[in-house]
Amino acid sequence: MSLPLSPTLLALFVAVVLVAGAVNGIAGFGFAIVGTMALASVIDPSTAVVFMIVPILAANLSLVRELSGDELRTCGVRFGPLLAAALVGTVVGLVVVDRLPTAPLRTGLGLLSLAFVATAQRAVGLPGIERAKEWCFVERPPTMVGVGGVSGVIFGGTNVGVQLIAYVRSFDLSHGLFVGVVAMLFLGLNAVRVLAAGALGLYPDATTFGLSVAAAAPAPVGVSVGRRLRDRITEQWRRRLVLALLSAIGLRLVAGGLGFF
Repeated sequence: MSLPLSPTLLALFVAVVLVAGAVNGIAGFGFAIVGTMALASVIDPSTAVVFMIVPILAANLSLVRELSGDELRTCGVRFGPLLAAALVGTVVGLVVVDRLPTAPLRTGLGLLSLAFVATAQRAVGLPGIERAKEWCFVERPPTMVGVGGVSGVIFGGTNVGVQLIAYVRSFDLSHGLFVGVVAMLFLGLNAVRVLAAGALGLYPDATTFGLSVAAAAPAPVGVSVGRRLRDRITEQWRRRLVLALLSAIGLRLVAGGLGFF
């Protein structure tokens, strides 16, 4: 679906990318899910998914610099099976994204966002959630391949990578290392996705692709702002900010998918 260009929509694109970048800079993740879900509430979800690919690449390129050269090599080997499986799954997800009906896709994106909020919040304990994490989130190559493959399909088709984020968080990395590893994974995935999306003809037209490339410019700006705010905000308030924002977007998407908006 071609984008209905207007000054208001262009301003919205810039604002969404800046806010998503700031969230990513503060929390270490969130650019893809915040940006895609915000745009999917006003434009076609499948167009929002492919539109955000290049900005996601730019955002993670700026964040991966938090890893030193030695850390990049070590983490590349450690998480290699996860990345390789996710790359394959991502291409599969891109193949099917344009074939999914709009309303279910919008609802599914919202439910995924709300599910992530439910598992990430600490106010209310969920029965069995800790046991499930201990059973699923183990550092073994077969587990990495399984998590990476399934997560790659979901990420390729929706830009929602919370499964990969949750898996990496289970390794109790320092916040700086966690941010760098997540950025490394999504940088690799989105480098492939840019090429795959073009080869598969997923961009509705040249204008949409051009706007996607242009939207990559404010992405590092938002990330830089978020990184500066990171040290000034406590972990508790960082978590509250991200979860509140994701909850609002998730509810908006579910309501839109069900026909309430």
